[in-house]
Amino acid sequence: MSGEERSLLLEEEILLIRHSGEIPEVALHASLCYLTEEADGPGLVLDAEERVALHEAVRERYLEIILRDLDPGNRDLRLFRGMARASANWRRLTVFCRRAGLQEAELRPRIIRALCAFLVQETAEVSVGRRVSCINCCVEDLAGFALTLGLDPATLPSGWQALCATETGG
Repeated sequence: MSGEERSLLLEEEILLIRHSGEIPEVALHASLCYLTEEADGPGLVLDAEERVALHEAVRERYLEIILRDLDPGNRDLRLFRGMARASANWRRLTVFCRRAGLQEAELRPRIIRALCAFLVQETAEVSVGRRVSCINCCVEDLAGFALTLGLDPATLPSGWQALCATETGG
C-alpha cells in the first residue's frame, strides 16, 4: 500500500469519526477495528501520529456536539439535546482525553463562552415570556457543569438558577 493510499484511508476514517453519532468513541473503535483487525480491512499497524489523528477526531466531534447543545439557535430543532447532555458529553470528553493523552484545556474557553451566551439569551427570552426555559437539568447539575469547566457558578449570568428544572432530568 502506498503512502498516499494509507493517508486516504486514514482521512476517510477521520471523516467518519467527525460525522459520527452522539458517542464518537464508538466510531473510533469501529475505525480501529477496520484499519487494524478486520479480515476485509487493510491490516495496518498504526503509528502514534496516526492514532493521535484518530483520537483528535473524537475530541473534535465531542466539541461539536457540546457546542451544538449550547447553541440557542438549535433549541427548537430535533438535534438539540440540552444542557444535561452538554454536561454529560463534557464529562465523556474529559475522560476520553485523559485516556488518550490529549488536552481538553484549550477547549474550555469556547465551551465557557457558549454556555454563558446560551444562559444570557435564555434568561432574556424567558424573562419576557418569549419562551419557556429549555434547561433540562437542576441548579446543582448546572453549577457542577460550570465547575468542571473551571467556571465559578457565581460568575454565570444573573438569573440562571430560575431557568433550571426543579429536579434532575425534569
